[in-house]
Amino acid sequence: MAHEPQGAAGQVARTATARALLRGGVDERTGEVVSARAVAERVGWAADLVAGMTADLLAERWNAEDVARLADGVDDAGRVLPSNAWMALRRLGWGVTVPDGIKVNDRIVRMAQEQAGRTLRGAQHRADMVAGVLATWPADPAKRTPAEWDAVREAIPDGRCLTSSVIKARTRQITAFLNEHGRFPVDVFELEKAPKAPRMLGLAAVDRQQATLERADETPARVLLRVQLPVRPDPRSYADWTWVACPLALPPTVPPDAVLHLPTLRPQGRKVRADLSFSHPVPKAERTGHIVALGVDWGLNTLLSAGAVHRHDDGTITALGSGAMFRAAGVMARQHRLRRHSEHLHAKTDTYTRLIGGQEDHHLVAKHAVLKAECQHVADRRSGLNDALAWAAARWAVDQAIAARASVIYVEDLRSMEAKGMGRAPSTPASPRPYGGRSSPTCDTWPPRPASPSSPSPPATPPSAAPNA
Repeated sequence: MAHEPQGAAGQVARTATARALLRGGVDERTGEVVSARAVAERVGWAADLVAGMTADLLAERWNAEDVARLADGVDDAGRVLPSNAWMALRRLGWGVTVPDGIKVNDRIVRMAQEQAGRTLRGAQHRADMVAGVLATWPADPAKRTPAEWDAVREAIPDGRCLTSSVIKARTRQITAFLNEHGRFPVDVFELEKAPKAPRMLGLAAVDRQQATLERADETPARVLLRVQLPVRPDPRSYADWTWVACPLALPPTVPPDAVLHLPTLRPQGRKVRADLSFSHPVPKAERTGHIVALGVDWGLNTLLSAGAVHRHDDGTITALGSGAMFRAAGVMARQHRLRRHSEHLHAKTDTYTRLIGGQEDHHLVAKHAVLKAECQHVADRRSGLNDALAWAAARWAVDQAIAARASVIYVEDLRSMEAKGMGRAPSTPASPRPYGGRSSPTCDTWPPRPASPSSPSPPATPPSAAPNA
C-alpha cells in the first residue's frame, strides 16, 4: 500500500495527511482486547525508547562537521547517500546505542535513526542561515539598511525566497547571545542546543516485520493497523513484544481509492493519534490558462474576504458577484480570552519560579506544578481553536471556489507580516496563528471545466496552495 498511485494524463499524485484516533485493539498473542488507554501506554513505552535513542544520536552528531557531511549527500566512497534518512546514517556508520538490558529489534533502531537523520538534514539550512547573518552583521541590528538586506540575502542560500521575519528572528537570537557572552557565536551549533527528540513512532521507516496497514474488504472506510508494541516499559527479550491489531476509521477526506501509507503514532495522555498519510491522483495545477479565479484577502475584523473574477478573451476582467466574507468573531473573542488567561498564568508561574529559586523542598513547588499544568492545558485549547479556525477558513475558501467554478485560488501572502507599531489593541488581532505557519488542507486548483491553454493567466500574485493556518 506504499506505492504511489498512477494518475492519468494531466494528473499528478498528491500526498496528504489525515488524523485518526486509536480506539483500542486486540493482542494477537493472547486474543485479549486492549483498551485505548492500554494501547496509549504501550505506544508511549515504545515512543520513549525511540526518543531516548534519537536524543543520544542528536547530541553526538550535533556539530558542523557531521551535519555538513550528511548534507553533502555522498559517503566516504563517493556514492550518493540514500534518500531514506536511516539508510543514509547507516551508510555513514552512525549507529544508535541501545540502553543496557533493553531488547529491541532493528526496526525500532530504524525509527530512531530516521528521526535523527531528518533533523540533522534540516539543520544544514539553519547553519547556512546563521552563517550568512553573521557574515553580514549590520551596523544596527534593530534596523537594516536596504543595502544590508541585499547583502544578507545574497549570503544565505536561496535568501531571496526567505521571509524577512525569519532573518529578523535569527538576528535577535544572535543579539541575545552577544549580550550574554560578549561575543558572537561560532555557528548555529553553539547558538542552539541539540533539538529535543519528539515522542512519536514514525512507522514509515519500518517494514512488514514491525507494522502493516490494510483496508477492510467489507468497509473501505476502515483500515487495520498491526504493530509490534512492548508489554512493559523496559522489554528484556523479544517475548516482551507482541502484535497488536488496531482498527482505524478513516475520515471522509480520504478518497476510497487512495493509497495509504504507514502512519506516525503520537501518544497524547490516554490517547494515541495517528497521522495517516495517503496519496491520490489530482488534476495537475497549472500556473497559466485560467479563466475564472478566486481572490482571497486576509483582514482584521473579517478574517477572509473573497471574490471571483472572469477573464475574457480580449483580456478584460470582470467581477462575478459582490464577493463574500468569512467572519469568526466568536472564535477570535474566545481566543483573546484564552490569551489573556495564558499571560496571567505565565506571569504567576514566573513569579513562583523566582521565589522557589531552585529549592526542591520549597512550599510553593506543588502550586508551581499545578500552574504549569494549567498553562499547558490553556495552550492546548488555544492550539485546538487555531486548528479548527484554520480548517474552517480553508474549507470556506475552497467552497467559494467550487461555487464560482474557479480553477485557481490566489491568496495574500502574509508570512512576513509583523504586528508592531500599531499599539497593543490593534496588534492583538493582527497576529494570531491562522495568518501564518502551517498550511491548511485546501486545494489550489479545482477543474470544474477545462481551461484554455492559450489564454494567459490573470495578472495577480502566484497561486498559493492554501491559506496559511
